[in-house]
Amino acid sequence: MEQTEKPKASAEKGLLEKIKLCLSKKPLPSPTERKKFDHDFAISTSFHGVHNIVHNQSKIRKLIWSVIVLGSVSLVVWQIYSRLVNYFTWPTTTSIEVQYVEKIEFPAVTFCNLNRFRTEAAAKFGVIFFLWNIVYKVVHLQEIRSNYSGFKDATDFLESHQNFSITEFVKKNGFYLNNRTLLECNFFGKPCGPQDFAHVFTEYGNCFTFNHGENIQAKEKVSVSGRGLSLLFNVNQGEFTDDPALGFVDAGIIFVIHSPKKVPQIDGLGLSSPVGMHARVTIRQVKTVHQEHPWGECNPNIKLQNFSTYSTSGCLKECKAQHIQEQCGCIPYLLPGNGIECDLQKFYNCVSPTLDLIELKGLCTMGTHNSSCPVSCEETEYPATISYSTFPSQNALKYLSKKLNQSQEYIRENLVNIEINYSDLNYKITQQQKAVSVSELLADVGGQLGLFCGASMITIIEIIEYIFTNFYWICILFLLKIPKMTQGAPPPGHHLEKRNHIEEC
Repeated sequence: MEQTEKPKASAEKGLLEKIKLCLSKKPLPSPTERKKFDHDFAISTSFHGVHNIVHNQSKIRKLIWSVIVLGSVSLVVWQIYSRLVNYFTWPTTTSIEVQYVEKIEFPAVTFCNLNRFRTEAAAKFGVIFFLWNIVYKVVHLQEIRSNYSGFKDATDFLESHQNFSITEFVKKNGFYLNNRTLLECNFFGKPCGPQDFAHVFTEYGNCFTFNHGENIQAKEKVSVSGRGLSLLFNVNQGEFTDDPALGFVDAGIIFVIHSPKKVPQIDGLGLSSPVGMHARVTIRQVKTVHQEHPWGECNPNIKLQNFSTYSTSGCLKECKAQHIQEQCGCIPYLLPGNGIECDLQKFYNCVSPTLDLIELKGLCTMGTHNSSCPVSCEETEYPATISYSTFPSQNALKYLSKKLNQSQEYIRENLVNIEINYSDLNYKITQQQKAVSVSELLADVGGQLGLFCGASMITIIEIIEYIFTNFYWICILFLLKIPKMTQGAPPPGHHLEKRNHIEEC
């Protein structure tokens, strides 16, 4: 180690000696030449006011101009400092703009039945309600306790059904979409059907998305306001059921309107339409653009593995799924990823404590740029206004009863009519913008320099050249004087020898 350090030290010393030798060969200007250089700079510089100090013979005028120049320089320094402080607070402004277009993209709409399971399957596997409730509570960070009623029945059931999969059960025995449950479908004057819907899993089990991102309908755009998607559902209460003890006491369709590129988030955002009602929904499109850090909180570099488009909800799901898979070796239902599905024992023994740990340590946070899931840089939302009317009317009731070969009571208790339209062919852009850009900062600083000192970029280069030349001369001066001072002073050992010699004499 010491051997490697010695060559480095000697190399640095050799380079320094070369620099000293090069500078010592340069002639040092005389005091007269240095004064002339200073005078020439003062009378030729484009920095206003300096030549007035040099040219004036009156001491009073020189003093006045010196005060003016120093005051102007002080004001410039203060103004530039305040501009730089303001710039590095990363200020932003928010602009709202309404864009009118001839055609506008229709959003995706995900529909779910409020009664999630087929009655026959639920009667055969009565514990499924409790199992589903356990899954739902874990995914939404709610505590699981072993003293829940039915917990022992659930564990006994899973012990006797080792290969039982909640996912497969829901997929086979949950709500389905066909010509019996979707009686009518009309999109912008064109007929549509179950084939235009994509299956997705949510907390409501089997759900179906119209105008999915991978669906051909996503390429179509609406060109007339007041027309859009019209649907007539048959929720078939006799065939599908849910457990009222768990809070599922409604009958109808719950749906959420979202971007075709994003996964549906029904919890907290879903709109409900009860049976025997006609729900008229008018929507408008709102785009929000966030600035990246440090002006905003978004991070454009974050990509999701299981979703094509970044969203905070999708990021949180992936974050929780990753930590659970690392700790438990499985992935809970409703969370994305490729892995083994967690059974109830894993939910209780591992998944629930892991989610508590995630919440306690803040492993999956959202909002700021340095959190696990910052806000998305661009997102599209569809604020909705919904109104209801009784469906069907008396005449329509007789017509539908005859057409479907069902009783009028059945029609009232099972049919749901939903209509989704654009209110106007425009969309609103809410955009976060930089309040001060680099070019604006430079323009502001240049304006202050020009206003108070008449200075420009060339003036700054003149001053830098002047300072550099003087610094260069100072270096030469020190290199020439220091060796002479050390050579002229006698070494301390010489004095000691002389004193000893005197004492000996």
